[in-house]
Order: sequence, then structure tokens, then C-alpha cells
Amino acid sequence: MRYYIADLHFCHGNLNDHMDCRGFSSTEEMNQHMIDKWNSRVRSNDEVVILGDFCISTTGKEVNEILARLKGRKYLIVGNHDKYIERRSFDRSAFKWIENYKELKDNKRRIILSHYPIMCYNGQYHFDGDGGGKTYMLYGHVHNTYDEILINNYINEVKAKTRYMDTLEREVTVPCQMINCFCMFSDYVPLTLDEWIEVDKKRREKMG
Repeated sequence: MRYYIADLHFCHGNLNDHMDCRGFSSTEEMNQHMIDKWNSRVRSNDEVVILGDFCISTTGKEVNEILARLKGRKYLIVGNHDKYIERRSFDRSAFKWIENYKELKDNKRRIILSHYPIMCYNGQYHFDGDGGGKTYMLYGHVHNTYDEILINNYINEVKAKTRYMDTLEREVTVPCQMINCFCMFSDYVPLTLDEWIEVDKKRREKMG
């Protein structure tokens, strides 16, 4: 099974009172909670793609210890806070691969992976047999900030107004299948693509 999650920010205690307002009493409590949530879902042979900002610590040893406590095979899309990967004390083999950008297949669907949201992504205009999009752009970075509201407005604008005639002379809406895999949207649990699609749909419906 493959799961995805973004912006865990292990060791970033300031997020308990600022920006995310996660509400944990300490950095240690936050770290332990996220480890428990991860291990409640992930098994040893599962894959987890982390869409950046895994840990704020610049101490490679501390990151190694956290990774060792997390089940599954782990993959990293580099975020702006993942400075530890350059430290000699960090064991890069803890991740199966470390990339800035990646494209994968997930049950015949193309997945675009980037820490940063990409408005016009590769494969955006590729359709399945029912006229829906075959490509999903998974991102992080913006957490649940005003930037995420702007992205949602962009998605709604594209779906409402960007139409064209396909080769069968049908009116087609251009897919804009961007999903923010921010860890707080899933209660810190890594989710499958299908689970993220459902979570994202319900969340954006509430945003309007």
C-alpha cells in the first residue's frame, strides 16, 4: 500500500502556538502523537511518500531517531525546511529516495509530487474514458493558510470557466486535480490517493 502526507514538521514546537496552532503542550508530545498516528496505519511493507518538511531539526541524529520509529518504506520530496539532509550525521539511506520533484503511477493514474503547489502541471489535460482527469498534483508547503484559500479559488475558477471542445466535439472542463496533503487535514495519518481524493473533495466543498 502506498500513502502520502505533507508538512509533519517534527520538532517544530512553535507550530503548537503559531501558524498551525496544533495545540500540543510540548514538542515531545507533538512528535509522539504523530509517530503514534503514523504507526496506527502504516505497516512494515507499506510505502509512505512525504511531500516535504518532514522535520525542522538540523541535527541529523535526531531525524535518524524519529525515522527509525516510523514503520514502512519512506520516500522524501524535499521541502524548504528539510535542511538536515545535508548534514553528515544524517543517514540518507533512511529514505528509499530523496527528490525535489517526482512523477509516479498509482493505480494507472499519474501522480505529480512536489512540495510546492504547481498550478499548471504535467498531464493536467489527460483524460480518462469518462472525461475525467487521469493526473493528480499532490503538494504541501501552504499548510492551511490564506495561500490554500487562494489555490482553492484558482481551482474553482478553472473548473468553472476553462472549457474547450475535444476531438469528439464535446465540451470538456479542464481538470485541476490538486490536493494539499497537509498532515492536519488527515489528523496526522498518512492516506492513500483515493482517501486523499475524498478528504480533499469534502474539505473544498466546505471552503466553497
